[in-house]
Amino acid sequence: MTPDPAVDPAIAPAIEHDKRKHHWTGAVRPMYARHWLLGPTPRHAVPEEGMPPATAYHLIHDELIMDGSSRFNLATFCSTWMEPEAHKLMAESFDKNMIDKDEYPQTAELEMRCVHMLADLWHAPRPEDAIGCSTIGSSEACMLGGLALKWRWRERMRQEGKPVDRPNLVMGTNTQVCWHKFCRYWDVEQRDVPLEGDECVTNPERAAAACDENTIGVVGVLGSTFTGHYEDIVAFSDALDRLQERTGLDIPIHVDGASGAFVAPFLQPDLVWDFRLPRVKSINTSGHKYGLVYPGVGWVVWREQSDLHPDLIFNVDYLGGTMPTMAINFSRPASQIVAQYYNLIRLGKSGYHAVHEACQDVAIELARKIESIGPFELLSDGRDLPVLSWTLKEQPNWSLYDLSDRLRDRGWQVPTYRMPANRQDVIVQRVVVRNGFTHDLAGMLVRDIRRHLDWFATQPGLKPTLIGAGFHH
Repeated sequence: MTPDPAVDPAIAPAIEHDKRKHHWTGAVRPMYARHWLLGPTPRHAVPEEGMPPATAYHLIHDELIMDGSSRFNLATFCSTWMEPEAHKLMAESFDKNMIDKDEYPQTAELEMRCVHMLADLWHAPRPEDAIGCSTIGSSEACMLGGLALKWRWRERMRQEGKPVDRPNLVMGTNTQVCWHKFCRYWDVEQRDVPLEGDECVTNPERAAAACDENTIGVVGVLGSTFTGHYEDIVAFSDALDRLQERTGLDIPIHVDGASGAFVAPFLQPDLVWDFRLPRVKSINTSGHKYGLVYPGVGWVVWREQSDLHPDLIFNVDYLGGTMPTMAINFSRPASQIVAQYYNLIRLGKSGYHAVHEACQDVAIELARKIESIGPFELLSDGRDLPVLSWTLKEQPNWSLYDLSDRLRDRGWQVPTYRMPANRQDVIVQRVVVRNGFTHDLAGMLVRDIRRHLDWFATQPGLKPTLIGAGFHH
């Protein structure tokens, strides 16, 4: 090798030795991720220098191992499995911004096909003319449904020359937190109907009694987050019909079908809860729950176009053409819409029925086994949503919070929580059965529950404790 004339000949051999050592160290020595991770990587600042893609991948991949397994997460309603063909379609459309409807007209077409399919599934009077849109999830869809109720109420009150500064929305205390957010964000009084006695869902008569001329609507829940029960939407409608006969108040219903609106049409097709009831003006659902799509898609559909005030539709012309948009969020990938359309045409009604029936079979059988163990009392057994929940018959020397904590030793994530007002003295444990949770896995869960109950029995000094500050029996 020709020596570098700028280098002192006395130290040249040492420099060449260091170069060879560095070269061979980086190329041959079997060090994990090579020398880029010899020191810690900044966690709260952008690093000065980059690193190879494989190194960045391994760094993040290894941290994510610390997360729980999504397949063993029995708390979430969100889908955790899709077919490889769906994965491929999603990967092919990650780079498309679904809001750019002029640039991606076929994605826009698929979105509207999904809206019309759902409108037909939910018995809209004219599904082909239905108005609706995709959203990030049911939370955004609920916001849009609530805003449409508020705008419709406000216009009617103005026409009657009445004040519009005190709108309220009637809902049960078992509604999802997104409705509390809606009321706070858009300055609407949250008029709660507490659960009473042994109720798990909202009493329709008490909901109607909470209404007045400032009520923008009533929220009915098709699939309670707490227990999986359906609320009786027909009973809500009947109670509001009687209220109108007595007072003249015409109160609309929004059905929060985050989970149930993708289950009831297939498992309980004769159940009346949707646009077959004229008082139901809008419905939302989560495509990423029992719509069987990975997290990131929801839907809202209105009964008729007149139920969505035109002020809530914006026309934008800076994307290459004039396009209407009604969602709160703007840019997001087209992948979830494509995946939803894939599921709808891939499965059809018979396929969705088969998938949900399999989940329900597992839920009902698991509920039977849980009840047979001894200390548990079922609150729901999977006959509405494929969801089961239970409480303790009496207080042993352990709590359901303790059992949840122990079940994590094999990766099970089984949530424990209090029921809403006025039943906060009831502590509940719940399992959501999703596509992919099999009879075999359910059997493993039951064996692990029995194993931990046996362990509790050997701990006579164990005191009833609840994981988390401020919770006491």
